Amino acid sequence: MGNPSKALKARLVRIGNSRGIRLPKPLIEQVGLHDEIELRVHEGALVITPTEKPRKGWAQAARLLRERNDDRLLDDPTSTRFDDKDWKWR
Repeated sequence: MGNPSKALKARLVRIGNSRGIRLPKPLIEQVGLHDEIELRVHEGALVITPTEKPRKGWAQAARLLRERNDDRLLDDPTSTRFDDKDWKWR
């Protein structure tokens, strides 16, 4: 979690029907926050964390599969009626 830092005070501000807080730029940079964040409550505290990218690490995993020659289909391809009767090459 890093070193504990000095607590900062902030005020809740009205944003339409909601409330929000302004985070100081140094805190945003220190934690690595971007446009999207995750919020959760843990033991009575509001926890703000950077969002993980949905496919983070997939490109590296695909490269490793290719390097190990383990990137083949699990099953052999099977023809469908469309493949056999309807599909025509032009």
